[in-house]
Amino acid sequence: MVRLLIGWILNAIALLAVAYLMPSIQVASIGSALIAALVLGLVNTLVRPLLVILTLPVTLLTLGLFLFVINGLLFWAVGSFLDGFSVGGFWSGVVGAILYSLISWVLAALLKPKA
Repeated sequence: MVRLLIGWILNAIALLAVAYLMPSIQVASIGSALIAALVLGLVNTLVRPLLVILTLPVTLLTLGLFLFVINGLLFWAVGSFLDGFSVGGFWSGVVGAILYSLISWVLAALLKPKA
């Protein structure tokens, strides 16, 4: 449970970092970042796998590059229906999704205990 809470907070921090790096992505407050990180996590857990399965032929045809389109569309979609979190457009969503996952990965790797 604590690990899940830490992951959620790290994702919110990553979202704030993406908003700082990209002027086309805006996060109004820390609370908005927490809500957006929660919704992004739920969307990536529930909706993304379904979209990946439905678009499998296109994904195979593009050698996996269509996954960037799916991630960007989901990032953009969450930004379009949440107050306090906005994404400027499709390409901002694609770049924002890439930055978001990279920053989240780096933050998680930095806090991972060394075994």
